[in-house]
Amino acid sequence: MKAAVLDSYALISYLEREQGYEEVSKIFDECVTKEHEVFVCVVNWGEVIYHALRAGGAKAASLAEDAMRALPMEIVDANKDLAVQAAHLKAFNKMSYADCFAAALGLMKKCELVTGDKEFKQIEGKLKIRWIK
Repeated sequence: MKAAVLDSYALISYLEREQGYEEVSKIFDECVTKEHEVFVCVVNWGEVIYHALRAGGAKAASLAEDAMRALPMEIVDANKDLAVQAAHLKAFNKMSYADCFAAALGLMKKCELVTGDKEFKQIEGKLKIRWIK
């Protein structure tokens, strides 16, 4: 079975029907047929909510949260092991700490990371990245 981690960029693209939406939609379609597992770190989940809050207020944030809950993906809590892995990534790369959690989850799950965020280019050799356009 294939597996992937979505970062907030991928989720926001999907929810707001922005560039890259179709690629993320295909991944969710594969989940329904049980050919794909999708994970998102709770830190990135929160990042999507904060983005919606800033862009459209409490109602938009509530709608984003409801939409994400309906998606066929597993929300993974940030535990100590994940936080340590994210800290190591942050210490040696110019990435946001939230992005480091998405990358750390991809490394821990040994699966690809789905994103369009160019910050991840610097760790491409450590982690398989599926670029959405």
